[in-house]
Amino acid sequence: MSEISETASGFVWQSSPPGSIYDYIRVASFSIGPDGLVEQWSRRAVDLFGVTAEEARGKDPVEAFMPADLRERGHRRVKEILDGKEWTGLVPFRMPGEEQPHGIAEMYVMPSETESGERAALCIVVDVRALRRIETDLAASQAIFGQSPFGFLLFGTDLTVKRANQRFATVFGGSADDHRGRTVHDYLARSEADRMTSALRRVLETGESVTDLQIVGAAPGARDRRHWSINLYRVHSGSGRPIGVAGLGIDVTRRHNAAREAASARRNLALLNEAGARIGNSLDLEATARELLDVAVPGFCDLASVDLYQGLLTGDEAPPGRWGSSHDVGYGAGSAELRRVAFASAVADTPLRTDEGHGAGSGCCGPVPIEVGAVHRYPFNSPCAGALRTGRIRTVPGADGELAQSTLVVPMVAHDTVVGLVQFSRAKGSEPFGERDRALAVELAARAAVCIDNARLYRREHERALILQRSLLPPGDPEAAGLDIACRYLPGTTATEVGGDWFDVIELPGHRTALVIGDVMGRGLRAAVAMGELRTAVRTLAQLDLEPAEVLSHLDEIARGLGAPIGTQQSRTHKSRGPELSEVYLATCVYAVYDPVTRRCTFANAGHLPPVLVEPGEEALLLDVPPGMPLGVGGEPFEEVEVELPEGALLALYTDGLVESRDHPLDEGLSAFRRALTDPARPLEDVCDRVLNSLDTGHGEDDIALLMARIQGLPSEAVGDWSLPREPRSVGRARELARTQLKAWDLEPLVDTVELLVSELVTNALRYGEGEIRLRLLRDRTLVCEVWDAGLVQPRRRRARDTDEGGRGLQLVGLLSSSWGSRRTPRGKTVWFELALPDGDGAAEPTVEQLLSMF
Repeated sequence: MSEISETASGFVWQSSPPGSIYDYIRVASFSIGPDGLVEQWSRRAVDLFGVTAEEARGKDPVEAFMPADLRERGHRRVKEILDGKEWTGLVPFRMPGEEQPHGIAEMYVMPSETESGERAALCIVVDVRALRRIETDLAASQAIFGQSPFGFLLFGTDLTVKRANQRFATVFGGSADDHRGRTVHDYLARSEADRMTSALRRVLETGESVTDLQIVGAAPGARDRRHWSINLYRVHSGSGRPIGVAGLGIDVTRRHNAAREAASARRNLALLNEAGARIGNSLDLEATARELLDVAVPGFCDLASVDLYQGLLTGDEAPPGRWGSSHDVGYGAGSAELRRVAFASAVADTPLRTDEGHGAGSGCCGPVPIEVGAVHRYPFNSPCAGALRTGRIRTVPGADGELAQSTLVVPMVAHDTVVGLVQFSRAKGSEPFGERDRALAVELAARAAVCIDNARLYRREHERALILQRSLLPPGDPEAAGLDIACRYLPGTTATEVGGDWFDVIELPGHRTALVIGDVMGRGLRAAVAMGELRTAVRTLAQLDLEPAEVLSHLDEIARGLGAPIGTQQSRTHKSRGPELSEVYLATCVYAVYDPVTRRCTFANAGHLPPVLVEPGEEALLLDVPPGMPLGVGGEPFEEVEVELPEGALLALYTDGLVESRDHPLDEGLSAFRRALTDPARPLEDVCDRVLNSLDTGHGEDDIALLMARIQGLPSEAVGDWSLPREPRSVGRARELARTQLKAWDLEPLVDTVELLVSELVTNALRYGEGEIRLRLLRDRTLVCEVWDAGLVQPRRRRARDTDEGGRGLQLVGLLSSSWGSRRTPRGKTVWFELALPDGDGAAEPTVEQLLSMF
């Protein structure tokens, strides 16, 4: 086919590919000669009727193509046409060889003349079915295009608008025809128009459709930005020739806003979830503040800082400010000292925010940048101080020249207590804070505030518990006669540095030593308090010089008393709290008494792990000490075992935290402990370190206590031991023996005092005691004198009356000695006194007034 184009010189014919309207309606033609027979038959007629030109020429069209019942009328019409009359109408036709009509053709018959002047006819035929399809398609196209609730555009191959529907015109103004010839640059900003043009050109060139192209713009006269979803596809003619691009635009602003809100909600939930997992893991104030900022920046804001009250950080007992009450002074006034403990920024080289309008201070409220660690105050009228006073969030807009466009000033409130202030800022160009952001900021600050307040309370209670715990453990390295001692105590974790494990080294009369180790079941402050009570009881009982089994029996009674129900007086004090359940205290303990003179040690065990003994050249072994029942159970007596310890042997007492954990059972831990003691000749401190380094002491499940002692008995030359008959001259004999021994030890300065005190004790043994008398002198770090007899009556110190001739002996002993006392023995009693060596820090000589006070 050809098409006409207009030029300067007029109309010219040009060739063009098929695709016109005639291709759709499929117009056919043929001619009838003067004899009423077909003369010419077009190719379209071949397609329409299915008859070739050779088959059609020379035939009567009425007879060939019309049904039999219509042939008479058909012949009449043909005759009229050949007489020169035009005719147009619908004619049913059939295919040759068929009786029934095949279709209906719309026929236009025009009379014509041959070269000889005879009358003929030209027939134009259109298949009515094709026309009906075109009408239906046009109606459907018009309905879709004109009645669509979405904006519809048809762009030509030059990317100009060829047609727009009414919906598009309603949004962008004017009538639909007014938009013909426009381009996308007439509707969109340049960047968006360039994107749209690129998409149109790509669709036109490749034929690939574009779906859900997001375009942002504003309708004419409107200020709010709209979001459209654009779908583009290429439009073709009937022959497949591209004739343009169709565009369907849907306003998705509401959907976009809803999606943004949903994304914001998801982001906030994710931030809260992350905050719950990451904030408050350390029970450290500064670390908790840094954890808050790690969550907030950059997920929530671009800059953030945390200030905490200085008093809270220094451990002052005064609580931080309370808002909404009469306590609106001090901390609560918002002008107390704070310390900047954390700062975070997602913007490179970000200066701290300043604001000349709010006075000197910090962050968003002062002109001076605040460094981390600096102590500062907020002016009373500043937004930050106001937020601290009221406990309510405030929004501070950014000033000209500042990086931040707005700042949320959020007080950190926990249990109605303000502990500090957090500031969240968003830089210019970021999305401004909304109501959801304000709520999230309050929630983040509140979570961090609770963790910080918990850390404050924990630190306060932890420090008190540590003071208690450390005051109950032996200070430094204990000393004992005939023993080299080393000890270690490790808490279960740094967060639970208080527990129920304890050990003690107690000096007993006669240079003997009580070694104690125990473990109150449980941990924390309650276990530490119970441990302190039991340790005090052990020390008290040890001073009575009881046998180890007897000491544990008394401790068992005390432990059961610790778990007694709350007294009636306390119940009356706390009536509103109702009856309180009693606490059950259970503890294990090993109590051992070592005598350096005999190098014998007596053990008693209350449910504790057995001691370990390493003799020189031998492997470590567990001593066979009957375990007994734990303290607090009651009902079972405790047994004693006496073991002779060789010189240089190593004795180890320990708690179960050293040898037992989830990772290894008790048997494996005991075996590893024994292997770690294979070289007992090393310095005792090195042995302790080797044990702790060899075993799994970092499991954090239980406290660990280790008490080790190397046996160093008193040499025979440091002991003087004599038996005296029960007769008066034994008093003089005792003085003579003591004087001779002291001179042999080069202790002449003590001779007079010792002679006097020995005379008093031997005299009392003769007067009030029974059986043979024994005198023993022991020299170690101090001098100890002991007088033994078989009597059971314990001496009692009393004040003599002015008229009494006696009764002042024990007063004299107490006045001249460093300490004195008496204890029961299996065969009677022992009265003893102790003196410091001349080069030691002994007791001062008694004054005249002190001596006269006895008379």
